[in-house]
Amino acid sequence: MRSIYFLHIFLIYFCFGFFILEARELSIKQIEERKQSDLERLKEREKRGNKKFSKEITLSTKLIFLSMERKTPPVLSNLDPILDDEGFYGVKLAIEDNLTTGRFVGHDYKAEFHRILLNENLKSEFQKLLNQGNKFFIVDLNEKELKTLFETSNSEEIVIFNVRSKADSLRNENCKKNLLHIPPSYSMLSDALTQYLVKKKWNKWFLVTGPDENDRKYADALKKSAKKFNIKIKKEKVWDFSADLRRTAGKEVPIFTKGEKYDVLVVADEKGEFGEYLTYRTWDPRPIVGTQGLTPTSWHRTHEQWGATQMQNRFRRESGRWMTEVDYHAWTAVRSIGEAITRTSSNDVKDIRKYLLGEKFGLGAYKGVKVSFRSWNGQMRQPILLAAPRSMVSVSPQEGYIHPDSELDTMGKDQPESTCKF
Repeated sequence: MRSIYFLHIFLIYFCFGFFILEARELSIKQIEERKQSDLERLKEREKRGNKKFSKEITLSTKLIFLSMERKTPPVLSNLDPILDDEGFYGVKLAIEDNLTTGRFVGHDYKAEFHRILLNENLKSEFQKLLNQGNKFFIVDLNEKELKTLFETSNSEEIVIFNVRSKADSLRNENCKKNLLHIPPSYSMLSDALTQYLVKKKWNKWFLVTGPDENDRKYADALKKSAKKFNIKIKKEKVWDFSADLRRTAGKEVPIFTKGEKYDVLVVADEKGEFGEYLTYRTWDPRPIVGTQGLTPTSWHRTHEQWGATQMQNRFRRESGRWMTEVDYHAWTAVRSIGEAITRTSSNDVKDIRKYLLGEKFGLGAYKGVKVSFRSWNGQMRQPILLAAPRSMVSVSPQEGYIHPDSELDTMGKDQPESTCKF
């Protein structure tokens, strides 16, 4: 009887597992079917007319999403998509979410998307947007470009949400009162990763740094985290090879990694120029972490907890691709503005900024706990996902790391360490 019972369980599990596998294989087809369903619902809504506000519009808020055109970089392989719409769908979905409440309380939201072309001047184009009276900016710019914006205006009558740059300097010596940061800083990412490596007792590192400036900044953060958590960096090297690794990695990598005994290879390769080629090619068999392998990140396509699956599916139906970090940051920025306007019944910049940096603000962002902003530097405190390419491994802060105010502040520069002076 017991054998029959287990046979039934096995058959159910097998059939159910097969169904899941089939569903995964047909995910693109399912997406197309859902898109068709969405189109049919859209037609039905158009027949009924646009959704009406339950209350007369008392506040109308316009948001500007600002980005720069980029030169197309070389890619690791043809499997890597080159995206030119990062952030767009995040803003779009967040506007829909804001209007869910806004229609009941009379708050309207609109977004404009501005991309600065390669032959245009960022400073002059930003000044034009300021002259039009725009107050709320979600900006997809790097560290240098963000600094350029403040050469144009440092007015407290605007608020800028950074959705790309992870530079620690923007949260410290170059911080601004009206600049809020959604992405985790390099120090937050490195602390999140280091907490997990300490938990695994991988306390001896081989650190490999790429040639790019951002690689060096990430490596600097990793070194500080190593010192903070009593990690030994047994060896440190800079990757400066220019050969085509698709042909030479099998020979170059073993020689490059031979020598010191270490527990884990830590990589700082933001552009992905060489990091992927280290896997399975090191002299000693060791795990790889950092920008490749096990990666600390604010968002990942494998994230399914705390309602994230619904967000992932919704985003894929809308865009036809996976949600990236920048998409998530843009969504979070717009939702933060909407939450603040709903709570304060005001879209005055000073009121919004005061509320966002206050203790009352908290936003559900599919991370298990509400995210909020650090009052001393404008950085969003949030859990950090630790993900492999096709699986979620862990979430930091790790168990056992405590803080008098928030465990999330065990990652990155805490208030006593910060050099930010508003």
